[in-house]
Amino acid sequence: MRKAFICPTKYVQGQDELLNLGYFIKVFGDSALLIAHKDDIERVKDKLDSTAKKFGVTFVESNFDGECSREEVARLQELAKNNKCSCTIGLGGGKAIDTAKCVAKGDNLIIVPTIAATDAPTSHSAVLYTPDGAFDDYAYFKQSPDVVLVDTTVIAKAPTRFLVSGMGDALSTYFEARATSNSYSNVNAGLPCGYREGLCGEAKGTNTALALAKLCYETLIKDGLKAKVASDCNLVTPALENIIETNILLSGLGFESGGLAAAHAIHDGLTILEGTHKYFHGEKVAFGTIAQLVLENAPTEEIEEVLEFCLQVGLPVCLEDIGVDTITEEELKEVAQKACIKEESIHSMPFPIDVEEVAAAIITADSMGKNYKNR
Repeated sequence: MRKAFICPTKYVQGQDELLNLGYFIKVFGDSALLIAHKDDIERVKDKLDSTAKKFGVTFVESNFDGECSREEVARLQELAKNNKCSCTIGLGGGKAIDTAKCVAKGDNLIIVPTIAATDAPTSHSAVLYTPDGAFDDYAYFKQSPDVVLVDTTVIAKAPTRFLVSGMGDALSTYFEARATSNSYSNVNAGLPCGYREGLCGEAKGTNTALALAKLCYETLIKDGLKAKVASDCNLVTPALENIIETNILLSGLGFESGGLAAAHAIHDGLTILEGTHKYFHGEKVAFGTIAQLVLENAPTEEIEEVLEFCLQVGLPVCLEDIGVDTITEEELKEVAQKACIKEESIHSMPFPIDVEEVAAAIITADSMGKNYKNR
């Protein structure tokens, strides 16, 4: 059996860690292409100026347009070439991070997340969009980032909703990895580099990935609420440090090397409903996790533990919590059909899947969530 595990070369997390960014740039040379939204640059400008001066490095600002498109990637690659940049930095949220991955193509890449809303920073994959924001394709690279540098002081000052959304994304990690392991399905860690051309890297998950995914869930239950309170106060505490690591590192390694299953596929189906569009990825994944547990007939105690956690930290437990006050039978069928398309991760569940079962799981999860919330 072929197995695969993928991870960043170095992960560093701590208070004011951004002041050490210049040290990591010096590993590659003296200049770095900085891909970041202007607002994110402004948030950390003092630290960027300080580290540049201390380590004698130069940031080449990219005027990033905010979209991870092929056109923007090509423009930034030309900018990096013309300025002889030694490395690429993706600073900010998901779009800046994914654009940096595409520009670097797996070489000399530093990722600096300013929020802990997703598990994208550690992965070797990116999502491409058209210039007007429509989905284009997935891209996979030969390796994960060389350095993931996490300044917990910066993340503590971000709106708490980002952190909670990251917990929603991380919540699915163990349950999806468990399902993928039980079904002996393939994981993303085996995929070769390229824009979905000739993807032939079949590999199963490792015991290591499953163990990390379980730790991800255990840490959420133990420290999630305490971390939310600390974030509300814009303070770094041990609990917040643990949840930042959980949202970014444990969840990132868990999804890519442990596998995705029904929770993310149901999330993808839900995106066709207009009401969900103003909700974050992790918020919708949290509800998808509850629906997956219903789909696999998980023990009542396990489902109730997940529901209790979601209510404690403020994650959705029913459809109205993600903007869906009503849903017609036709809409429900469309959601379930999208979740069940051939390419979706729902087929990593350890049993056959059909549209009717997925639709039933969504409605049952919605009812259970409402009842638990109103108990």
